[in-house]
Amino acid sequence: MRIEIREWSGLPPVERERILRRSGREVARVSEAVAAIVRAVAAEGDAAIKRYSAQFDGVELERIEVSADDLHRTARRVPSELAAALDYAIANVRGFHQTQLGPDPTPVTVRRGLVVRERRHPIDRVGIYVPSGRGSFPSMLYMLSVPAKIAGVEELCLATPPDRSGGIDPAVAYAALATGVDRVFAIGGAQAIAALAYGSRSVPRVRKIVGPGSAVVAAAKRVVADVVDTGPATGPSESIVLAAHGSDPRLVALDLMVEAEHGADSAALLVTDAPELAQRVAEALADRIPNVAEPRRGFLARVFDGYGGILRFTTLDAAIDFVNEYAPEHLMIHAAEPRAIAERIRTAAEVLIGPHTTFSLANYAAGANAVLPTGGWAHSQSPISVHDFLRRSTVVEVDHQAMTALAPHVVRLADYEGFPSHAAALRER
Repeated sequence: MRIEIREWSGLPPVERERILRRSGREVARVSEAVAAIVRAVAAEGDAAIKRYSAQFDGVELERIEVSADDLHRTARRVPSELAAALDYAIANVRGFHQTQLGPDPTPVTVRRGLVVRERRHPIDRVGIYVPSGRGSFPSMLYMLSVPAKIAGVEELCLATPPDRSGGIDPAVAYAALATGVDRVFAIGGAQAIAALAYGSRSVPRVRKIVGPGSAVVAAAKRVVADVVDTGPATGPSESIVLAAHGSDPRLVALDLMVEAEHGADSAALLVTDAPELAQRVAEALADRIPNVAEPRRGFLARVFDGYGGILRFTTLDAAIDFVNEYAPEHLMIHAAEPRAIAERIRTAAEVLIGPHTTFSLANYAAGANAVLPTGGWAHSQSPISVHDFLRRSTVVEVDHQAMTALAPHVVRLADYEGFPSHAAALRER
């Protein structure tokens, strides 16, 4: 295969837009069909869930919820070495996220007799979605369930696609038990998102849904966003490797392939100002990809012929500007002075510094959360954290003396804005 190297400054506007939009096109393409599935689940509940599970997952579900006995029985199938790896990673993720939960902010005396404070409460019921269509992803479960439980979520509900027997992946079952998931449902795709959003006889309606997924899952979240909080945008995977002169082309190629193997709708870009490096990375990719087993080989080939590839820039400054415009989910920096470059990155959801800080480590066990905003949403959204599972309320207390001092100012403002009842509530006290 041949990996094309494209000069960013020479690309036509339509091609630039395609690269910047990445899989947003795929989400739009499936939106109409997904909306029909969501409407059916909202109207028919369990019957529609089972019908779509048969259609898309090839399984006739007897029960939508996985019983506690079945969950424990499934988890016992996990080999001891894998269980130990999961325990290790979960401990690292818990260690980092525990630092995010501090005490409520101290009450503030804004003026004498006027005290304002903030209280935080956990969201009472949260739905987690963990995909399985392209592999097993227990890592996505503990990245979500650990901060949710640290926040104090009372009922944590997991939806994950069923296997052909109606059960779920053993490692996902193990991670669910290890991190305190309360209820587990063998449902996948758009029907899972709809079930969590609207509820059914078997599935409780949740207040928030978090978790990554395909374009179908991303489209379903958009459809239900008017009835449930769908959290950060977490669609198909995307990454940029920003590499400068002197980087090892073999390592750069290896790192480019990490996020690209998630699926054909992933995006994986090398961004560089070094022509020789770009050429050597292209050659390394062309050599390595044919040796990867299917289905990952097909994913890699389609990514580097689609939303991924190699972009060359005339200067490092131009390359950094592109990264900030793209706002990638994952960014890895290969350079002699990676920290200096990292300081100039404003919008990446995750910044990995230096050749040893691989996407692989960050995805599984570095401790930081690997569920990150995609599709350019890193411009305004952040990685999943304990704060995503907390809601805040403000408490205001005003004594008589402070009310008397505040009233003339508020009355003037209310009169100006045309709210006589606002003003009367103070004038007549």
